[in-house]
Amino acid sequence: MATLRDIRRRIRSVEGTQKITRAMKLVAAVKLRRAQERILEARPYAHKMREVLSSLALRSDPERHPLLTRRETGKKLLVVISADRGLCGAFNSNVIRRSLETFRGMKQVAFSIMTIGRKVRESYRRRRDAFQIRSEYAGFFDRLAYEHAAEIGGELVKAYVEEDYDEILLVYNEFKSPTVQRVQVERLLPIEPMPLPPELAPVGFIYEPSPEMVLERLLPKHVETQVYRALMESLAAEYGARMTAMDAATKNAQDMIERLTIQYNKARQERITKELMDIVGGAEALRSARA
Repeated sequence: MATLRDIRRRIRSVEGTQKITRAMKLVAAVKLRRAQERILEARPYAHKMREVLSSLALRSDPERHPLLTRRETGKKLLVVISADRGLCGAFNSNVIRRSLETFRGMKQVAFSIMTIGRKVRESYRRRRDAFQIRSEYAGFFDRLAYEHAAEIGGELVKAYVEEDYDEILLVYNEFKSPTVQRVQVERLLPIEPMPLPPELAPVGFIYEPSPEMVLERLLPKHVETQVYRALMESLAAEYGARMTAMDAATKNAQDMIERLTIQYNKARQERITKELMDIVGGAEALRSARA
C-alpha cells in the first residue's frame, strides 16, 4: 500500500504536469489565433485561383502546357503533411493512416512519397522498405512563409513536367474549427478542368499577350498557392488539435489530483485512527498492569 509520502509525491508530480499542460494550452491558443487569421485570409485567394485555373484548363488545349497534360504512367506522388511535434492528439496518426489507406486503395500503382513534417518523416522512414521517399521537408512550421511553399511547389512542378509522375496528390489536415480537423486528399496535378454541363459549350478566351505566356506564369503560381494553403491549413489544425489535447490533459490531471487527495485523506485518517487505537490500547494495558 502506498505511504503518505508516496501519495504526496504523486500529487506534486501531477500538479507539475498540470502546470505544463495548462501553459502549452495557452501557447497553442495564442498561436492558433494568428494561424486562423492567416488561413481565413488566404482561403478566398486560393479558392479563386483554383476556380480561374480550372476555367482556363477547360478552355485550353492540354498540349499547351505540361501541367495540363494527362498521361498514364502508373506512377503517383503522395505529398503527406504532418506536424513537427506531437502532443496534439490524433492529428499526426490520422493523416498518416489516411495516406496508408490511399496506398492500399491503389494496389496496382507505383507510389512515391514526399514527406512534410518530422512525424510523417519518421513514420515513413520506418517503412522505407515498402515505400520510396522522394524528398523530405521539416523544421519550418514555426516560421512558415510563402518561400517554403514556393520551394516545394517548384520541385513538384519540375517532377510533373519531367514526367516522373502522372498524378500528384496532397494529404493534409484541413482546419475546420479549433476542435475539428478533417483529413483531405486532393489532386494537385494535373490541374482539373472545371466541370461543365453537357448542354453548354465552353466559351473561348482572348489571351493577352499569348495563351502560352499566360499559362506559363499562372500554372506554377497556382501549384505554389495550393501548397501554401495546405501548409497553413495543417498548421492551424495542428494548433487547434494541440490546444484541445492539452485542455483534456489539464482536466485529466485535475481529476487525478482530486482522486489522489481523497486517497491521501483516507490514508491519513487510517493512520491517525491506528495511532489512537495504539494509544488507547497502551493506556488500557497500563491500567490493567497497575490493577
